Amino acid sequence: MSIQLNRAEVERLNKSLRGKRPEEIISWALEVAQNPVVTTNFRPYEVAILNAVTSVNSDVKVIWCDTGYNTPNTYNHANELIEKLELNVHLYVPKQTTSHRDATLGIPQIEDPNHKLFTEQVKLEPFRRAMTEHQPDVWFTNLRKGQTAFRDSIDILSLSADGVLKVSPFYNWSDTELDLYLEERKLPNEFKYFDPTKVLENRECGLHA
Repeated sequence: MSIQLNRAEVERLNKSLRGKRPEEIISWALEVAQNPVVTTNFRPYEVAILNAVTSVNSDVKVIWCDTGYNTPNTYNHANELIEKLELNVHLYVPKQTTSHRDATLGIPQIEDPNHKLFTEQVKLEPFRRAMTEHQPDVWFTNLRKGQTAFRDSIDILSLSADGVLKVSPFYNWSDTELDLYLEERKLPNEFKYFDPTKVLENRECGLHA
């Protein structure tokens, strides 16, 4: 890892980046990064971060952790963006097939003790595997203020539990601002997205908290 920052340094950098355009934030991060990645699940508004990062550097690795439970619309949307933006996608899927899991576990509700195992299988393990293999020092995300209580507590820059610098260039943007961003660039969006681990929209997905 090339970037070693403590939380005080991250806060200082956040103050200097507030008010900057996403492209400026991305350009700064790419200048200090040696091995950047952007993660995506092709949920609503993910196209913004994918377009913004690859517009600055088209070679950045895009890590897609596919739970296996996406809607047909999301898979079609993903294929469209991969082709349109020429994404350098690295796909990670659970080690167990969706059919096998459906037959033995199903999709447990939050209160079910098996929900933790389900989340581990379809989301956390593939994500850890991806991060272990790629060892990024900068991790671009589309986290935004107002999505969850945890996300309200961070900023443009934050540190993962492993010390990776997370960069969220659209952190302070509203849906309305993103709608205009996509409209101006004629970029498609996707709203028929399903995350089997979250159930509630304002529930943290498990990768960031």
